Amino acid sequence: MSVQVGIRTFPLFINGKWEFSSNKETFDVKNPATGDIVARVSKGTKEDVDRAVKAAQLAFKNENWRDMHPKERAKILNAIAHQIVTHAEELAYLESVSSGGTIRRIAQSDILQMADLFQTMAKIVVEYPFSETLPVPPFPGPAHNFVWREPIGVCAAITPWNLPLVIATWKIAPALATGNTLVMKPASYTPISTLRLAELISQVVPPGVINVVTGSGGDVGEALINHPDVDKIAFTGSTEVGRHIMSQAAVTVKNTTLELGGKSPNILLDDADLSIALPGSLFGVFLHAGQLCESGTRLFVPDHLHDQVVEGLVDLTKTLKLGNPLDMTTDIGPVISNSQRDTIMSYIETGKQEGATLVCGGELATVPGCEGGYFIQPTIFTNVKNSMKIAQEEIFGPVLSVIRYSELDEVIEMANDSIYGLAAGVWTRDVNKAYAVVRKLQAGVVWINDWHMLRNDAPFGGYKQSGIGREMGKHSLDSYTQLKHVHTSLVPELHKRTYYQILFSNTDMNQ
Repeated sequence: MSVQVGIRTFPLFINGKWEFSSNKETFDVKNPATGDIVARVSKGTKEDVDRAVKAAQLAFKNENWRDMHPKERAKILNAIAHQIVTHAEELAYLESVSSGGTIRRIAQSDILQMADLFQTMAKIVVEYPFSETLPVPPFPGPAHNFVWREPIGVCAAITPWNLPLVIATWKIAPALATGNTLVMKPASYTPISTLRLAELISQVVPPGVINVVTGSGGDVGEALINHPDVDKIAFTGSTEVGRHIMSQAAVTVKNTTLELGGKSPNILLDDADLSIALPGSLFGVFLHAGQLCESGTRLFVPDHLHDQVVEGLVDLTKTLKLGNPLDMTTDIGPVISNSQRDTIMSYIETGKQEGATLVCGGELATVPGCEGGYFIQPTIFTNVKNSMKIAQEEIFGPVLSVIRYSELDEVIEMANDSIYGLAAGVWTRDVNKAYAVVRKLQAGVVWINDWHMLRNDAPFGGYKQSGIGREMGKHSLDSYTQLKHVHTSLVPELHKRTYYQILFSNTDMNQ
């Protein structure tokens, strides 16, 4: 799979084989917990993208793959799930040392989610309406009509560094379930787990069905977005980059799915059970050091509960252990890079300057044995106004803004006062009250008395500038298929086709 001389070197994965980039250049992948180089990866070029797209095109032309019966495709998806479980330890290790995700989370959650996604898709694809018959129309005459859903073609999947494996599978599973082929570009911080996953998948699908070209967004990403033979783009990342992809994809009118940023509101109602709501709210914002797009970074608290809630949040936060992600006792690992660390710290400084009160954290952290790592103390601000920069912009780090409110209408208005609409949460003992609030929240997923609970059979995606389209569940298959309407006339006699007279007004149709 790789060339190993001290530090492992990963080539590109094209057409079922490992190939070095055309320029023979590599880039380093670092462990964010230590700053050490853990791998060297081929630096792809436009020429490499062309090779990968060509391989994907040829694989898509293979009718045995493209037109495979759903029951056979379900067997493929279940086989991929088996590959993931069989190689779980290796995948979890590669993910942890490159992304900084805790091995406890990856092993106990991510790997299970990935395998379950393919198993879920295997069930969905068998029942998915690839063909739907329409009723016989009264006008313009008897006919048999049906709608086919067909695969789109070559799909470019551009994935982020925060959850490399999980988010890669969000794109791989529906694409393969519907007969497409893929060229993937993982984030340069975290490509190695995706490369290994592609190799494992290639053992149960034809060559060229899944390809991975690693490299920079400016080289590989732009080449994929603008490639005339790429039929679809599926992207997860920042809203800023999503806007750019939309503008570029418009040139060739590519089918585009975007899962973008968030600044999710988390609302404590006045009857919330704080014994659950407080740890749940911290779970919502500090999991993976706050580097999750749906994190609940704005916590809205009623005036009369404010002091009690803040005290409880600070006490709980102090129990969280920062440490080496490979240590099973670690609660929070590092952020992904020194540049991301600097960005987060600049937001913390901005929060102070804007007048927010820092009540917890806010400093860099040093972890014994990981002195070169990029650690930040979990941070809580109070006296935050919803208009502040730290309450409006996506920080993508372990920073929570606590915002007071007095009236229910007020908090709903503040919750929706954002360019984002990815997720939201409501904590209450009264489910009917929660439903009334949920109906007014502009978000693609809303949790009641919980957070981060994504289901593989339910859609995930955002309102407003949090994206376009949905991932997971049967709805994700819609994004990887295109519709074809087929009409078969049941009127054999010309003279009975009276609608032809719209054109042939001077012709005797009875002849």
